[in-house]
Amino acid sequence: MTTKSPTHNRWSSNFSFVLAATAAAVGLGNIWKFPYIMGENGGGAFVLVYLIFIFLIGVPVLMAEVLIGRRGRASPGYAVRKLAKESKVNSAWQVTGWLGMFAGFMILSFYAVIAGWALSYMVKAAQGTFFTGISEAEIGNVFGSMVSNANELVLFTTIMIAGTVFVVGKGFKSGLERAVTFLMPMLLLLLILIAVYAAKIGDFGTAAQFIFKPDFANLSSQGILIALGHSFFTLSLASGVMIIYGAYVPRETSIVRTSIWIAIADTIVAVIAGLAIFPIVFGFGLQPGEGPGLIFQTLPIAFSAMPAPSLVATVFFLMLVLAAFTSAISMIEATVAFIEEKFKTSRWTAAIVSGALLWTVSLGTVFSMSGAAWAQIDWVIFGKELPTIFSAIDHIASNILLPIGGLLAALFTGWIMKKHYTQDELNTSPLAYFIWQVCVRYLAPVAIIIIFLQLLGLI
Repeated sequence: MTTKSPTHNRWSSNFSFVLAATAAAVGLGNIWKFPYIMGENGGGAFVLVYLIFIFLIGVPVLMAEVLIGRRGRASPGYAVRKLAKESKVNSAWQVTGWLGMFAGFMILSFYAVIAGWALSYMVKAAQGTFFTGISEAEIGNVFGSMVSNANELVLFTTIMIAGTVFVVGKGFKSGLERAVTFLMPMLLLLLILIAVYAAKIGDFGTAAQFIFKPDFANLSSQGILIALGHSFFTLSLASGVMIIYGAYVPRETSIVRTSIWIAIADTIVAVIAGLAIFPIVFGFGLQPGEGPGLIFQTLPIAFSAMPAPSLVATVFFLMLVLAAFTSAISMIEATVAFIEEKFKTSRWTAAIVSGALLWTVSLGTVFSMSGAAWAQIDWVIFGKELPTIFSAIDHIASNILLPIGGLLAALFTGWIMKKHYTQDELNTSPLAYFIWQVCVRYLAPVAIIIIFLQLLGLI
């Protein structure tokens, strides 16, 4: 067994870090959520508000988490504990890291199942399931049969988790870094190819107008809250990802510049996703939407009306699998690093143990969807009815733990860490540091509290 800390690893270049962090941030939400909420809430007007929030809230908190990781050079909980000790404050602040790592792991437990949906659909597409002339009802039956079939869900979830374990088990350089530097460009290439194809056969003009046309009259207070929430969640904040990735950032890398590039890249990919999907939706007379319904029920109807439907659908769902997979290997990394660090074990052992735990927890989501009696619960948290284990995990991790984790990260770096330590890590101009400090001390905490209250239905 090795006793060397897993965080002795370093990204080969700034580009590798930006690519990996972007791969972590770009997930299913970028593809099935952002383009729609952009179109429904004022198009260009929403984008403007969103960009303001991403640079006042998202990027400063991202910088805070990367800062914690690089200075702490450990898995999230241990990194915060080390920095709390350095600043001579209560070690209880380490909950910031543990909470994020736990939230990310629990989110991955159901994210892996949804990633399995994409893999299942890719196989179905390659087999010719979405043939020319298939009816809307038949496509609905394909989706309904999949989510209610526990054996199928277990199979494809297992494949996704096994692939994740294989990549991270190979080590940082040979596994994680090599995978993201290969898969992320492939994902972007496929997305661009689909967007070009969609523009050619679909209604690009209507889609572009839907997504980009500035309509401030259609930007309500609720739309502003949606933009605020998405600016926080889109960067994989408070999930342990950016702290552990920060632990691998070389000393000479600029946290400020790379954080800005990550936010820009994440937004660009989300916009391209919209240009890949909505020309098809409008071109084939379908209704725009968001979420799984858009991807797994609406789009297959359009695919069935295209030339070579199996090929088009297979390429699309391959792209979706890549988006999910790159996020999955990012989300499990903090847990793997923690097990390596805590138990002084090998990378393979840590990866296999993490994967086994993840697979076990994922069964709660699988059997919630397939209707197993033991996965049905009757919880009410903050007035929210949670009828299944999946709904409980989703609500608690996404709507409670993530905002609390983000709030703690902002408060810890903004108020608790000694100023000269954060200045040393950010290594930027006095004006840029002042702006960052105002954001993490005041703007981000207030914004995250608003997001938290909104998610709980209190505002």
